[in-house]
Amino acid sequence: MNSLQLLGSQTARNGFRNEHDIADKFNNWQSDCDAKKWLVIMNYDLIQIEDVQAVVISGYKADVNVQVKIKLKSAVDVENIQVKLVSNLRGFNQINKRWIDEYVKFWNIPQGISCILKHFTGELLPSIPNPRDPRRMFIDEFTVQEQTSLFDFFRQNKLLILNDIFRGRGNFTAEWVLVAQRINSNARWVLKNINEVINYYNGDIVISPRGSITIGKITIQRKGGDGGRKTANMLQFKINPALLFGENEYRNEFNN
Repeated sequence: MNSLQLLGSQTARNGFRNEHDIADKFNNWQSDCDAKKWLVIMNYDLIQIEDVQAVVISGYKADVNVQVKIKLKSAVDVENIQVKLVSNLRGFNQINKRWIDEYVKFWNIPQGISCILKHFTGELLPSIPNPRDPRRMFIDEFTVQEQTSLFDFFRQNKLLILNDIFRGRGNFTAEWVLVAQRINSNARWVLKNINEVINYYNGDIVISPRGSITIGKITIQRKGGDGGRKTANMLQFKINPALLFGENEYRNEFNN
């Protein structure tokens, strides 16, 4: 067994430890079966590829930037991939979190809706007597009129919100989502276009059983935790990335 085979075998046993493993697989695409499959999913003809260069980036929605040089083509194609590493079947993953005032700037949130969200996260204390939690309010503790106004805002701006929390803005917006999962000695991956991902998680806006908000398969909640620090009062959006393994034909599973 040569060194490249040994490297591939070791990577399989380790699963996908971090984003650097993903970039390394792309950089060794000629001998890496997973990387070849990823490139095919991205609609590349492997015979036409001259070179692939991948790097890990930070501070953006995408985690790995892949540049593909096609033979006899002067331009270089660029693919930005958001990587989700999960180690269980139902692990929830935070896809966006900010202070309410930051979301106000992004989505032009009216003051009344901003106030409701701040009571929800705990930036503002409860405005009702005897709340379930003295630190904050749950959605079902607001008046029917307040709930209606809040849900109307999310419905009217849902497309903008979903694009921002999944795709991002500016440089290195995510075009693909790669979920890599390892449970015990088993590892698998699924790669989907960002539009497919947004459509999959999208859905009706309702109150969750715990008094938060859900948009389809997306949970909107108070961040919580953080040892009681103020950052617990941020608003966060969460998904379960492992759901993408469901009925997707573009996936790979193997046992080690």
